[in-house]
Amino acid sequence: PNIAPLNFKLKDACAEARAILECGPEKLEIKTGKDACFVIPASGWKRLLRAASGNHLNVTVQAFVNDEWIAYAPFIIKVAKEPVDGWLAYRLIEPGYELWNRMGIYQRNLENYTENAIIENKMSGNNCMNCHSFCMQNPEKMLFHMRETYSCTLLIDGDKVEKLNTKTDQTLSPLVYPSWHPSGKYVAFSVNKTKQAFHMNDRNRVEVFDSASDVVVYDTQKHEIVTSPLLSSEGAFETFPTFSPDGNTLYFCSAKSRTMPKEYDQVRYDLCSVSFDPATRRFGTVVDTLYKASEIDKSVSFPRVSPDGKYLLYTLSGYGNFSIWHKDADLYMIDLSTLRSYPLEAANSDDVESYHSWSSDSRWIVFSSRRMDGLYTRPFIAYIDEKGQACKPFLLPQKDTDFYFRFMKSYNIPEFITGEVKRQGRTLAVKAKEDKGIDIIQEQIDHPFGCHERADLVVQDLLLRLFQHAFYRRVMIELIPQRVVDAFVHPVFSLLVTFVIEVAVLFGELHVLSDHIPYFFDTYVVITGISQYFREPT
Repeated sequence: PNIAPLNFKLKDACAEARAILECGPEKLEIKTGKDACFVIPASGWKRLLRAASGNHLNVTVQAFVNDEWIAYAPFIIKVAKEPVDGWLAYRLIEPGYELWNRMGIYQRNLENYTENAIIENKMSGNNCMNCHSFCMQNPEKMLFHMRETYSCTLLIDGDKVEKLNTKTDQTLSPLVYPSWHPSGKYVAFSVNKTKQAFHMNDRNRVEVFDSASDVVVYDTQKHEIVTSPLLSSEGAFETFPTFSPDGNTLYFCSAKSRTMPKEYDQVRYDLCSVSFDPATRRFGTVVDTLYKASEIDKSVSFPRVSPDGKYLLYTLSGYGNFSIWHKDADLYMIDLSTLRSYPLEAANSDDVESYHSWSSDSRWIVFSSRRMDGLYTRPFIAYIDEKGQACKPFLLPQKDTDFYFRFMKSYNIPEFITGEVKRQGRTLAVKAKEDKGIDIIQEQIDHPFGCHERADLVVQDLLLRLFQHAFYRRVMIELIPQRVVDAFVHPVFSLLVTFVIEVAVLFGELHVLSDHIPYFFDTYVVITGISQYFREPT
């Protein structure tokens, strides 16, 4: 009920035309000439929206064609009770691949057509800037990255601006895809080794893929990053983290690692989650798989949880995780109370639906779509009802009805915000160019080869697999990993010691201990033996 006027035009040629918008006693008539462009007066539009709140507007369009008046089929415009967040932030960039010229991060007042720049790259050496993110739609708490020249992450908290140098010796790359913890104390990021390739003959023009990726959490107060072996394993690609609204769960996408780029179209991401304790910065010991898309030859990307915690919105495509050029990419929803997954049929089209975000009240989503021409991403807004279903989306309104046919930039990462971001672009640019920046560090782990968490998981998983293979489930094993972990540092020691003890006790063959303990201290023998047993790469 607070959106800017939805101006529109007729495609058919006519001498003149008129449109009648009405709801009950409220009525607005708009006349136009040969251009057939209907520009709705703001005052009359607001009056109509107030009258139609929770209901709909009736629209009748008539045109004078070939010396007679004709009428088009009437249609309705549904009007929600709940207002949409007042502002939208996005990046504007040409839909290129490696080169760019002018780009920036902008904000738009959704109640009118006002747009202004948060920052433009002309202030910072025409560098790349991306991945803007807000804490719970708060315009006073945000971050974004700069790449190439003055590479850094700028974190804004009210009047405080920090320049962060986010590459560490332990991480694959500088921090990439962000998601704020609701407290504002943490930000989850992926770290990715990303490449791109081009098809010679394929409807998907570009492939963007990771050859490796992990997930970490950044502590904004201590300037440290923490992670877990569950989020940074060599056997999997982990990416696109997002926190739950209560801050106790971290969702992410995970796929079995593949040889890239040879197997680019075999990488399929599942939707997973792990618990997170904000007080201790510790992760749980079990990864839950909420949706195993790989079982149906599909792949999940861009998971985002509604602020009320009821739904999780994501993009589903045939493979990979960077689906912004995948024609089959559609929006799907998961009901987190039942884990039922379903497509948002009213919102999807025959072309790409990709990045998306929620409004602060969980009633609206905005998403990028290439449905207009297959080339440029445009922002579409849709209402989500109390059953988690999307209503028909509408294009971000512009005053000029021909705007999108002339505008040669894509809208990238549309994000709802509850107010206007303070305009301080030059201050941000000076910070990036002149400040030394804060070097973030990775939390030091007491154990040189891992942590209790990792050893516990290794023991539980591989020991169970060993016994299932060796004894065909003839025995039930009571694991004793935690005591072994307390006695041994390296997870492989824990695994082997526990296994040998169980075998010795089970068969009464205590000599097994003396026969095998010497091999525990030859890591190469241990790893090679396990690899050969399972016929998997070391």
